Amino acid sequence: MKKNERIKAALAGEPVDRPPVALWRHWPMDDQDADLLAQRALDFQQRYDWDFIKIPPSSSYCIDDYGAEHKYLALPSGRWLLGERTHQKRVIQQTDDWDAIKPLDIHQGTYGRILQCLKIVIEKRDPDIPVIQTVFNPMAMARYMAGDDVYLAHLRRAPEKLERALKAMTETCADFVKASIAEGADGIFMSTSAAGYEVMSVAEHDRFCRPCDLEILEAAGQGWFNMLHVHGQQPMFAELADYPVQVINWHDRSAGPGLKDALGLFKGALAGGVEQYQTLQFETPREVAAQVHDAVRQTRGRRLIVSAGCTYPITVPEGNILAVRRALA
Repeated sequence: MKKNERIKAALAGEPVDRPPVALWRHWPMDDQDADLLAQRALDFQQRYDWDFIKIPPSSSYCIDDYGAEHKYLALPSGRWLLGERTHQKRVIQQTDDWDAIKPLDIHQGTYGRILQCLKIVIEKRDPDIPVIQTVFNPMAMARYMAGDDVYLAHLRRAPEKLERALKAMTETCADFVKASIAEGADGIFMSTSAAGYEVMSVAEHDRFCRPCDLEILEAAGQGWFNMLHVHGQQPMFAELADYPVQVINWHDRSAGPGLKDALGLFKGALAGGVEQYQTLQFETPREVAAQVHDAVRQTRGRRLIVSAGCTYPITVPEGNILAVRRALA
């Protein structure tokens, strides 16, 4: 099967010659240049023969044009070196700072650079290889703007101010998504880090996150390959299972639900099966391959895209990355 045929069959729950597979990671420093980032994305797909390309910008890209200041310092996130940039100065310090957040022209600045990266990838990739654009939802943007503790405090202290800012960010994000689809992206990879019970209540999520998320997914409606990434160890999986996406990706190995149970909660395809922080980084290629085979057993190879639960550390051994792909040879 061709790669786009394999992906489309998996999304529809139809038989495949093998489950599609792809991993993704950050490319520090290279992610600040459109040409370099595009080449990293293309080379990465070709080296491992992944079934799709996820455009891999740094997470800070979505707030650069709001005045974010950051630098790559090779600092770990917890125990893991993910290749992320370190915030030097937050855009939001006080609740009144949210009043300055307005919609952006996504054809300028960093948004324009990531669109240029996408354009290069679309032009140079094999036409049979799907490409999805990475998008961080407005609440994730708010988190990056203010920091982990401050954005939640402001959500509860000055909800109206944050809501106005979220609407502006939603407009920016929706415009970016529409431009990405128009440029040739087959869909988006929308990441949320707020849909977790340890982050906020379901009522808070329904008020502050869901309307923005749905507006962005509506903007991506012309795409056929839209994936939702639910980040965190206490995910609101069942609550988000009605989102209009074709795929959900989450930390299925460490956070749950497992793939088998998730099949009964979500009608689309599931992306997961490989635990990226412990197994992919520290275990043997045989143990990595065992997780891949177990993912296929849990789902009987239907409605499955083999992937990690999230971005994998840039220190993962080469042999373990190859093991993921070779397990599906």
